[in-house]
Amino acid sequence: MTKEIKKNNEQEEKRTNLVSKRKKQYIPKNEKKSTIKQKKSTQKRSSEGLNKISFKKEKIKIIPLGGLLEIGKNMTVFEYENEMVIVDCGLAFPEDDLLGIDLVIPDMTYLEKNKDKIKGLVITHGHEDHIGSIPYLLKQINVPIYATKFTASLINIKLEEHKLLRSTKLNIVNQGETVNFGKIKVEFIRSSHSIPDSVALAIHTPAGIIVHTGDFKIDYTPIDGQKMDFGRLAELGNKGVLALMSDSTNSERKGYTMSESSVGEVFDRQFLNCTKRIVVATFASNVHRVQQIVNSAVKYGRKVAVCGRSMINIIKIACELGYINVPESTFIDIDMIKSYTDEQLVIITTGSQGETMSALTRMASGEHKKVEITPNDLVIISATPIPGNEKLVSKVIDDLMQIGAEVVYSSLEDVHVSGHGCQEEQKLMLSLVRPKYFIPVHGEYRQLIAHANTAKKVGIAPENIFIMSNGRVLEINEDTAKFTGSVTSGRVFVDGLGIGDVGSIVLRDRQHLSQDGLIVVVIAMDSATGEIVSGPDVISRGFVYVKESENLMEDVKKVLREELLLCQQKRIKDWSTIKTSLKDALRDYIFAKTKRNPMILPIITEV
Repeated sequence: MTKEIKKNNEQEEKRTNLVSKRKKQYIPKNEKKSTIKQKKSTQKRSSEGLNKISFKKEKIKIIPLGGLLEIGKNMTVFEYENEMVIVDCGLAFPEDDLLGIDLVIPDMTYLEKNKDKIKGLVITHGHEDHIGSIPYLLKQINVPIYATKFTASLINIKLEEHKLLRSTKLNIVNQGETVNFGKIKVEFIRSSHSIPDSVALAIHTPAGIIVHTGDFKIDYTPIDGQKMDFGRLAELGNKGVLALMSDSTNSERKGYTMSESSVGEVFDRQFLNCTKRIVVATFASNVHRVQQIVNSAVKYGRKVAVCGRSMINIIKIACELGYINVPESTFIDIDMIKSYTDEQLVIITTGSQGETMSALTRMASGEHKKVEITPNDLVIISATPIPGNEKLVSKVIDDLMQIGAEVVYSSLEDVHVSGHGCQEEQKLMLSLVRPKYFIPVHGEYRQLIAHANTAKKVGIAPENIFIMSNGRVLEINEDTAKFTGSVTSGRVFVDGLGIGDVGSIVLRDRQHLSQDGLIVVVIAMDSATGEIVSGPDVISRGFVYVKESENLMEDVKKVLREELLLCQQKRIKDWSTIKTSLKDALRDYIFAKTKRNPMILPIITEV
């Protein structure tokens, strides 16, 4: 009996505990829904918070300092947080109105202010409009340079000339390699252009990938066999490219640019059965063109002499690095040309742009010390005139023809092809890369617009195309792209050894002097009384020849005396006021008499 009661008590206790446990676990139906909903809401808010943290990306700034709305001085800054990478550092050659100016370089004020952020200077290829300003940048900021082998060799020449070689860190990067600057990584992609070792760049940042083409053309049969790396460009396109910055030089031309190898066929035709001495002028940097000239020379049993300092330097480097393959004893010294007959010689020279002091120009004018052009010369100008050089090239051609030489140039034969892609090649680049944003670069405004129109045809949304100008800041990421201001930019003039000391005022004065000449008025005055001791004497330069215009000069002196007398009557003793009065009176009189406006410089000497 006792055992049975004990058993019943234990069972009752278990039932009580079970009910109690169920009461604790039980949640009313409405409350259960509310709790689940609350948990989901909490999880969602937490997830949203994590998403905001993990997907919030800073924008990358693209800041061109040169190369936009102009040809030359290409330079672009890519800035992400506290890191800056510069792409290219080129120069431009002066236009006709820049009297006395030797070179034009970008304004680098922004770089000087942010020099602590700069991680490196990356170069796409070795043309002057991409490397010419490097010495001037290095004199302000000591920045490491990254370039391919041939490009680095050309930069070395510049550094030696400016005595910067020892202090500069020049890094050689192979095509296909990536340079890690931190948050910014720059990949070198094999490209095609009119100079060896050209690259496009893939700039990898947390904000996205930006592809910068550099100068390019699509050449399926390049002389060195190094085709553009289409596979890598397409791979980046599949991965997702934030922005494409693409060369616009030939954006107004339809179709395709001819392959460089097509020029070799023209050379062969010119060399075939030719009994004349052959002189070929081309760009010194166009190593592939030089290779084809050499190929034709070897094929037809001719020796090759090189003329022009830049041509000699570049061919020497190209041979040493294996970019030009030449049988032994093909090249001869320019001093040895008289030891060979005309049909045994080819002379490769600079001066395809009619530059004043170039070798071909001096040959055409009969001033070259070692090469004399004769009627038994065939001169091939294997280049087209750069805009602005047409008159210079035409004059050289005229001078050569007047001597009696036979001249072949681009209007007569296809002796030159461009190094820049036309519209169909630009379409191919856009189709391979498939960027979200498109930025046409390297060109004047009309060329940028033409390239933008080409981009629209291949499906780039008009609102995602940005026409930039030097100094404007474009900030982009996957979500937005907009202009956010501007930085200091512009042109800095190199005149002799002076950098930036010639500005708009000096250029205006030079323009004034070149158009209207100069009149100098010299007067000696007593410092105590203000009386005129001697003068006024008038000296004229570039205005009129004094001996042939004696009456005018006497009238000028008369006007000056009357003005000085008037100043005395008004008791004006301040020399600056007297100078201004003389200048104004003389300017009005000369303009009334001659309709000219010479620069007038009054000089008062104290006695």
